Amino acid sequence: MNHIHDYVQQTLHYLQKAHLILTEDEQQRIEIASFGLPDYPISGLQLLTYINSPRYCAKELVLFPRQTCPEHLHPPFNNSPGKQETFRCRWGEVYLFVDDDSLTPNHAGGDLTCRVPADSEAWYTCTRYILLRPGEQYTIAPNTRHWFQAGEHGAVVSEFSSESRDDLDIFTDPRVNRMA
Repeated sequence: MNHIHDYVQQTLHYLQKAHLILTEDEQQRIEIASFGLPDYPISGLQLLTYINSPRYCAKELVLFPRQTCPEHLHPPFNNSPGKQETFRCRWGEVYLFVDDDSLTPNHAGGDLTCRVPADSEAWYTCTRYILLRPGEQYTIAPNTRHWFQAGEHGAVVSEFSSESRDDLDIFTDPRVNRMA
């Protein structure tokens, strides 16, 4: 069976768990983001972009259990300070690691709360997180490093942001190719 088809079906299943209803067109536009890394789905993300314009952007992000979106930031462009985004958890749990000293250290309880993908440790520099559960949200300032990982059951997160320019995102891991 086609793996991409399987991942899209799994993504649709998670969106149903979050009680999100998609049109047929939206279902066909689900994107599988492997970031060009060889360990998808350990590293990666599934998403649906509802709208992306110079004024605003709205997306659904789906993460499989313990799946990790690599560390990155959204730099300034075209007289914009960069993408500002709000993540709102709809289903499951997501650990959002942000370059923000006010957040909880990953090792606060003695053990690591989240582990980065094997052989990628050097590319994850944000070590403080906020745990988002359904109904909770956090806004990431423009040009701020961040990465995120789903909890043990996966997660569905709505993203509301200023214009998204995936082609300009800067990833800490030089192996990442966002457009792959």
